[in-house]
Amino acid sequence: MSISMTPWQRTAHGANLLDQSGQPGVTIFEEITALANKHEAINLGQGFPDTEGPAEIRQIAVDAILSGANQYAPGSGILPLRQAIAEHQKRYYSLDVDPDTEVVVSTGATEAIAASLLAFLEPGDEVVTFEPFYDSYAAMIGLANARHKVVQLKAPTFEPSIDDLREAISDKTRVILINNPHNPTGAVFSTQVLSEVIALAHQHDCIIVADEVYEHLTFETKHVPIASLPGGFERTITISSAGKSFSFTGWKVGWATGPEHLITAVRTIKQFLTYSSGPAFQPAVARALNLPEKFFIDFAASLASGAQILADGLENAGIPVIRPQGTYFLVADINNFKRNDAIEVARAMPESVGVAAIPMSVFARPENVSNYQGLLRFAFCKKPPILTEAIKKLQLLPEVLNR
Repeated sequence: MSISMTPWQRTAHGANLLDQSGQPGVTIFEEITALANKHEAINLGQGFPDTEGPAEIRQIAVDAILSGANQYAPGSGILPLRQAIAEHQKRYYSLDVDPDTEVVVSTGATEAIAASLLAFLEPGDEVVTFEPFYDSYAAMIGLANARHKVVQLKAPTFEPSIDDLREAISDKTRVILINNPHNPTGAVFSTQVLSEVIALAHQHDCIIVADEVYEHLTFETKHVPIASLPGGFERTITISSAGKSFSFTGWKVGWATGPEHLITAVRTIKQFLTYSSGPAFQPAVARALNLPEKFFIDFAASLASGAQILADGLENAGIPVIRPQGTYFLVADINNFKRNDAIEVARAMPESVGVAAIPMSVFARPENVSNYQGLLRFAFCKKPPILTEAIKKLQLLPEVLNR
């Protein structure tokens, strides 16, 4: 690509959305969804739940609309929500954040990520992420005209190498962007890895942006925010949202917490992106954050059950699975089959199998695609009957892979 790309082209290029001629193409997500719709396939490619969040929380939003909460919310978010976020951080992680100066509400976690990167990146700065990575990271790094460096996560553990971390992070690094629990691999990183990230951030004087939207969706392991570890808080912007924790992905209510000087920078950028959003949803999310701990435990357990249903079914069909530690996703390994190009297989599956999945290679930089070409991502955040029906259909997958 030309070095004279416009900002929108850099954004699209960073997220692998431009074709060889420099024109925007259809994303694999759009393509697979269209194929799933065409062939009436079960779509396990899309990462959103097919169940609603708690009825009592939805009713709060309805009542807020009817009572007039339809104008701008404060740019930082309504105070009851900021207080609930601060209380949540204290309750679960023993983190003390000031709701007035160390919390900002955003239009989903995606806006908080964008504002965090745009607030601190200069052209040419380096950002280190794990790979595979959520595509908005690369898009925002491109928009900022920064340089994207990756630390590859390799099957079957998807745990980053400490040596690779040390090699990637340098005095040129401005931001270390981590996603934990990790989409798309389902990995939950060890405190050893998180502590090394903190040490490197101090050594090279950079900040950490921690995307922790799956914080309550871990299985048989407890989420440890990087900000809760020694030396972490002072350099970390921690991001989460109501979308994943409460199955309200369309509400687009997220937040960032951290030291005042970092949150001030995020707020400054955020106010010129959306200013504010979701005035009726914010009081509902404030109430949701105060739900009993049993709600979070039961929700994680239901997702773990879905993961087991899907993993057992794939393994019974002869497809190796890398079982997740959290999130909505698991990874199937088709490397040892005759037909092992996951992009080709994903395009064929809606018609030939009746189930849709996403190839992992779309979450990688172009030069690293081959390292992930034999891996498929499946979303298990679906109702048990849907997963059971998908498993029946997936028994046909080995036949497709061996053609």
